[in-house]
Amino acid sequence: MKLKTKKSVSKKVKVTGSGKLLRRASGQNHYNSRDTGAQTRAKRLDKGFKVAKEAQNVKNALPYA
Repeated sequence: MKLKTKKSVSKKVKVTGSGKLLRRASGQNHYNSRDTGAQTRAKRLDKGFKVAKEAQNVKNALPYA
């Protein structure tokens, strides 16, 4: 039987070609006009997972990624 992908996870995480997981950092939705230019540019970058177990749990939710 085919495994189902957790759609909520697939919308929040990007899988790179080498299999690493990237996520968007928190705290970027509003109150951005008061940030400095450096902070705004830093927010454009995606973050990885610091804890390997977190990344493994996310990979388990994406069986075909």
